[in-house]
Amino acid sequence: GTIQGLFERAGIAYVGSGVLGSAAGMDKDVMKRLFAQAGLPIVKHVTLLRAEWEQAPLKAIAQIEAALAYPVFVKPANLGSSVGISKAHNRKELSPALTLAAKYDRKLIVEQGVGGKKAKALEFEVAVLGNDNPQASVVGEIIPCKEFYDYEAKYLSEGSTAVVPARLTKAVTKHIRELAVAAFRACDLTGLARVDYLMEPGGKRRIFLNEVNTMPGFTSISMFPKLWEATGLSYKELITRLIELAMERQAEKNRTIYSL
Repeated sequence: GTIQGLFERAGIAYVGSGVLGSAAGMDKDVMKRLFAQAGLPIVKHVTLLRAEWEQAPLKAIAQIEAALAYPVFVKPANLGSSVGISKAHNRKELSPALTLAAKYDRKLIVEQGVGGKKAKALEFEVAVLGNDNPQASVVGEIIPCKEFYDYEAKYLSEGSTAVVPARLTKAVTKHIRELAVAAFRACDLTGLARVDYLMEPGGKRRIFLNEVNTMPGFTSISMFPKLWEATGLSYKELITRLIELAMERQAEKNRTIYSL
């Protein structure tokens, strides 16, 4: 939200969410609190500070193990592109995972792994476009080439594939798209966002919101434009629409008065 704040001060229209939405979308702890307040499904998790981990590591581990079952994912609260994220299958792996995440942020998030020890979660993404009346794209599925969709799987390794549209029933697809719009509104986002999900494999196949990305990748091979192309909006049309949304948002802001 820092660069957005600069544009706000200068009165310049810009693409994407404002200061609040951008900041909330970056902080995984705040984001989860907003999702929970809105009654949206999220995985069990523990938030702790870097100081708590460094000053009392045994207490921090006990807190995590009391609340969650292995495997768990350890993340810096404020970062993107899966940097600093680790999957810990046991206590031996948990300590270095927390130490790694603590290099990147003062606040750490530890999440319950979806799927348990024997299976991996299914990963889905939806692109959202709009201001006060956001619309959701078709659903896409990410099939990582590694154990989870980490930095290497996203940017360095070959083998991760995207299935667009995802092979889901109409009812499940509708539910996921509705969750995307609800998550967008819960974080007070505008313009664009990509919403990421985890689904239990087999069995109940419960769906959990993982996170929102308020400024998703935008190359010709990125998921956001791919999802909208599959929905019927070309790359050129998508860029035009984003500019229109930025101008609409600025016009709406200009209607507000700040003194009597």
